[in-house]
Amino acid sequence: MEAEGRIVDLNSENLQSFREFCRRNRSKVDDSYLYEEDISTFEPNPENPTFLYLEGGKVVAAASLIIDEYNRKGNRARFRILYSEKDSKGIYDGIFHRILIHALDLDNVYIFVPTYNDKLMARMEKLGFCRERYTYLMVREDDPVKKEELPEGFALKSFDPERDLDEWCSVRNICFATVKGNETPISPEMVRSFAIRNDYLDGGMIMLTHNGKAVGIVRGTRDEYEGKPIMNIGSVAVLPEYQGRGLGRVLLREAIRFAKRSGFSRTVLSVNADNEGARKIYDREGFKEVEGVVCYVYPVH
Repeated sequence: MEAEGRIVDLNSENLQSFREFCRRNRSKVDDSYLYEEDISTFEPNPENPTFLYLEGGKVVAAASLIIDEYNRKGNRARFRILYSEKDSKGIYDGIFHRILIHALDLDNVYIFVPTYNDKLMARMEKLGFCRERYTYLMVREDDPVKKEELPEGFALKSFDPERDLDEWCSVRNICFATVKGNETPISPEMVRSFAIRNDYLDGGMIMLTHNGKAVGIVRGTRDEYEGKPIMNIGSVAVLPEYQGRGLGRVLLREAIRFAKRSGFSRTVLSVNADNEGARKIYDREGFKEVEGVVCYVYPVH
């Protein structure tokens, strides 16, 4: 029999049950926002609408959306989790369409699903989600990297939050303007907020300059993989007019060296499947594909 329980809002009384549900199931879904630090500090608020499906008081399914400043700016919302422990059409239909009410003023909602979870991928497609792109997770073990001499006029420097906000945003937004999933521009306020996030690493934001002008950026943050600490390398970007000179590799290697100095034995990064140029560079620099996820998008209207 389909869907015999009831759907309820997340509140202070059932918050702990939601946290336990996420802990039980994070190995079956994309866990980007389900690390222990995220779960233990999670609180219901308008940016995180969440519903639970209960059977006899037990949480059987949960749907939680992230509608923060960045996602709203792109007219979309991301699922933190959309999962049922029972593979039931009725449960998925009910909890999905209940939470969709919170996204009616947006263009679409999206979710990442690990490629090893065939059942969950099938459920997303039955709900009406379509595949937007594939993304691969690549891990690099602790091997030394060569330090090159920079061309004349080029230099590496640590990001200065008092002086470099606008330049960081400009480089990032120009370079990612056509990258699927990253088209939405970031603001100086968002960059300023990096320093108060749980994943922040002091000195992990590195800039490449040419005659004093920022032309490239890379950012390293705390992460975990297989239950162990790892540094995540993100935002590797070089302005279009400076590409093709090996400068992206310079930034990548500097991030790897920073990870080593910071005590991390491994680094990790994500890359879109269709970004063949970046994948080749990462492969040559010792990164290995370890898993993939599918980004599913549901058009709200």
